[in-house]
Amino acid sequence: MKDFRNLEVWQKAHQLTLEVYRATKGFPVDERFGLTSQIRRSGASIAANLAEGCGRGSNSEFRHYLQMAMGSASELEYHLLLSRELGYLEEARHVPLHNEAIRVKKMLSALLDKIDRDRAIAASGGRRGVEVSPNAECRLPSAQNNSASSPETL
Repeated sequence: MKDFRNLEVWQKAHQLTLEVYRATKGFPVDERFGLTSQIRRSGASIAANLAEGCGRGSNSEFRHYLQMAMGSASELEYHLLLSRELGYLEEARHVPLHNEAIRVKKMLSALLDKIDRDRAIAASGGRRGVEVSPNAECRLPSAQNNSASSPETL
C-alpha cells in the first residue's frame, strides 16, 4: 500500500493545516461558517489531495491530485491574506503561515516538474517515472540528484 505520509510535502502541508486550525481559533464567531471554514478547508485540502493522489493507480492521476493540491495551496494563500487585511490575523501570525504556504507551493511545483521530466524521459524509452504501483510507497525513486533540496526528497 502506498503511504502518503512518506512525502515530505505532505508532512509540511499537514503541519501547515494544524497551524491554520490553531490560528483561526480566535476568528470572530460570525466567521465560523465563512472565512474560518474556508481557510481551514483549503489548508486541509492540500494534504488530503496528496493523500488521495497516492491512493490512485497511475502517474497521470497522481499528477492531477498534485495540481488540485496546488490550487488549494493558492486558495489558502489568498485566505491568509484576506484574514490579515480584515484584522483577524496579526502580521506576526500571518507571515510564518504565508511563508509556509509558499514553501508548500514550491515543493508541489518541484514535484510536478519532476513528474513531467520523468514522463518525457519515459516516453522516449528512458527510465520509469514516479512509482505508484500497488505495493510502492508514494514517493519518487532515488535518482541522479541526491541533494537535500531535490524533488526526490519531496
